[in-house]
Amino acid sequence: MRTFPIIPIWIMLIVCISLIIFIIIKSNNKIIEIAIVILIFIINLRIMIPGDNYKSVSNNLDVLFVIDNTISMNAEDYNGNETRLSGVKKDCNYIIERLSGARFSIITFNNKAQIIIPFINDINLAMETIDIIEPIDELYAKGSSLNTPIETILMSLNSSEKKDNRIRVIFFISDGEITKNESLSSYREIREHINNGAVLGYGTSKGGNMKSRNKFLYEDEYIRDNTSLNHDIAVSKIDESNLKKIASDINIDYIHMNKEENINSKLREIEKLASSSIDDSSKKTYDDIYFIFVIPLLALLFLELHNIRRKV
Repeated sequence: MRTFPIIPIWIMLIVCISLIIFIIIKSNNKIIEIAIVILIFIINLRIMIPGDNYKSVSNNLDVLFVIDNTISMNAEDYNGNETRLSGVKKDCNYIIERLSGARFSIITFNNKAQIIIPFINDINLAMETIDIIEPIDELYAKGSSLNTPIETILMSLNSSEKKDNRIRVIFFISDGEITKNESLSSYREIREHINNGAVLGYGTSKGGNMKSRNKFLYEDEYIRDNTSLNHDIAVSKIDESNLKKIASDINIDYIHMNKEENINSKLREIEKLASSSIDDSSKKTYDDIYFIFVIPLLALLFLELHNIRRKV
């Protein structure tokens, strides 16, 4: 059994304990409401159980995704009016499927950079991790910087180099926008640790508007440009000059991503570098069982709603 929390456990624990304390003090239906909170906590854990056995095919690729999840990645100018980050998720999952058998690691960066997962062979976990990446909340954003992930990238690649004969591949993913008052630092130090990869650029020169959650209205609304006189809706535009500079420093290609197919020639190139082997040991897949707990949760919510309506 394993867990893959949607919201970090410590945050959910604080929220649930606070709710239970409030229920104990204020509520008349303590048992039902406490049960609802407990079920929500369990569902958030995303408990997974072992499924079928399989023989894994592995290769000597270490693939590092470095993903910009600043607010500008929520701009709606990918493939029409989809967000940039939605395009990133589709393309990254496509890359993972194509390079199946590799080890994958994921770094995100906004105000700070962090290794979300280290190099692992679990393709399902890699794809699930990609799918839950979201832009930083506007309330906490401190501006966009492309210098943030450099040290974290080097740290991750150093861990890969401890393995013999690994081919290290990087996909640096961003719109290239810098909103902090700083210049772009050199990525040249990363070059010696990389065998192949690409900088993937998202966005358009026309730009796109960005939505953020309004904390008071509990709905999404477009972000305003507070530097403009009329507080116009903010527009984020791709900065390909920054992205091309990073690609040049690392000595990899720059690819503007407005459709999935743009990455195909690069993936064919990387596939030729890989040498595959079949792992004779038996491994297990893992099945998500959170939906089992949704059924009693809905039943309790319906019962609670019935009790409220009866009181009214």
